[in-house]
Amino acid sequence: MSKQGEALQHSHQERFGQAGRVFLAPARVNLIGEHTDYTGGFVMPMAIGFHTAAVISPREDDRMVFRSANFDEEIELGWPAIESGRRRQWSDYPAGVTWSLRKEGVTFGGFNLSLAGDVPLGAGLSSSASVEVATAMAVMSLANVSLPLEKIATLCRRAENEYVGAKSGIMDQFVVAGAVKHRAMMLDCRSLAFDLLPLPEDVRVVIVNSMVKHAVATGEYGSRRDEVEAGQTVLRKELGIELLRDATLADLDTVRSKMTPESYARCKHIITENARVLVAREALLSGDMKRFGLLMAEAHVSFRDDFAASCEEVDRLVEIASRQPGCIGARITGGGFGGCTVNLVSASAAEEFVAAVRSEYAKVTGINADCFVCAPEDGALALAGKEGAA
Repeated sequence: MSKQGEALQHSHQERFGQAGRVFLAPARVNLIGEHTDYTGGFVMPMAIGFHTAAVISPREDDRMVFRSANFDEEIELGWPAIESGRRRQWSDYPAGVTWSLRKEGVTFGGFNLSLAGDVPLGAGLSSSASVEVATAMAVMSLANVSLPLEKIATLCRRAENEYVGAKSGIMDQFVVAGAVKHRAMMLDCRSLAFDLLPLPEDVRVVIVNSMVKHAVATGEYGSRRDEVEAGQTVLRKELGIELLRDATLADLDTVRSKMTPESYARCKHIITENARVLVAREALLSGDMKRFGLLMAEAHVSFRDDFAASCEEVDRLVEIASRQPGCIGARITGGGFGGCTVNLVSASAAEEFVAAVRSEYAKVTGINADCFVCAPEDGALALAGKEGAA
């Protein structure tokens, strides 16, 4: 059992008088393929070693108690309260998952659910999906139900889209549930087919947190999504193209006059980003990390200029990282408007890379960035299948 899970189980028992079952769900970072998932495109995420732990035990009544160690708060809800919709607080994420499971026909009684996590909030590492998947795993165990990866991801995504109100795609929940250690995942977000791709042993993934937080349920993330959907509607109406992943730049130029400049630019990013993910897959399979790094650089420029979803601090981080010895590639990762950069770095240079980036970033911004050297980790399903994993 992980130390995090063991500590939460102990505190759960102290509070509720039952040890409860423990489940873990990781965070994730996306190597390339940003804002492509909700238009059926391609992404290349991997799970990383931050986790949400969930401990669940049954109640004799039909009440649901959600307890957050991070927020030091406990919320008790009945079904009428859950069905009435979100409360605009942290409990919306686990409550939304119970709502989504019940909507799917999964039946269960009341429970006590404790949650604790070390996933940085607002950093673009998918803290919300980590909570959702951990909750789903816990509640499914209470209901004595097993669901396939695709269904778990879909149910958790529905909770975030329809209950919480965040316009996210399927990538986060899918990789958080289904990731495999030592592998990146290239996911087709329309078919949900995926490849597991190895990263070279002499390469490290370094995540640098700009410390600028974002919130995907509000603000400009939703505006970008609306602009994408407006452009996609024009392509559907004029050319019969249902999803952007099936469109070419030539298609987009054909209908450019019928959409706003903003919609055109957002759609251009997504079309070119899908192409980059496919080339990145081939680069990994052939061991061409120089090509992969160039694709990351192109992806950042597209995200910054066409999708207009970066920020000054993140752009500075990418610039600083890109000129460090041993840096293969650097770009923003996550929803945008802050959060983290993802960097591929030669293993032999990782320690010096972290020191240099933190120092230079602090000099130009006054911000002390958190840095994490990561490797691909298992998702919630693999963790649940390993005795003692949680």
